[in-house]
Amino acid sequence: MPTRETGGVPRTGEGLPIGRLIRSVRRERGLTQYDLADALAAASGNSALGRDEVSRWERGKRVPGPYWQGWLSLVLGIHPERLRSSARLARELRWRQVEHAP
Repeated sequence: MPTRETGGVPRTGEGLPIGRLIRSVRRERGLTQYDLADALAAASGNSALGRDEVSRWERGKRVPGPYWQGWLSLVLGIHPERLRSSARLARELRWRQVEHAP
């Protein structure tokens, strides 16, 4: 059930937006945002990613696209479909916020 602490978002299973999912799994693995950014850059061979982008994902300011979702799946061990569904949820929540903005 959604609560005030979760910002009205359910915290169960597949119901996490991608930013919260990334943060949760990253912390479970004992990684900092820097560690995750470094691991993603090393795995992908793409050094353009930094801690700032990981932070934007986790705060829901941006949603990682399919390219980074694939690497997140590999590095964090999250099933690709779970990442896709969490990304869809994050986008839906952002649209709802825009639709209900004054």
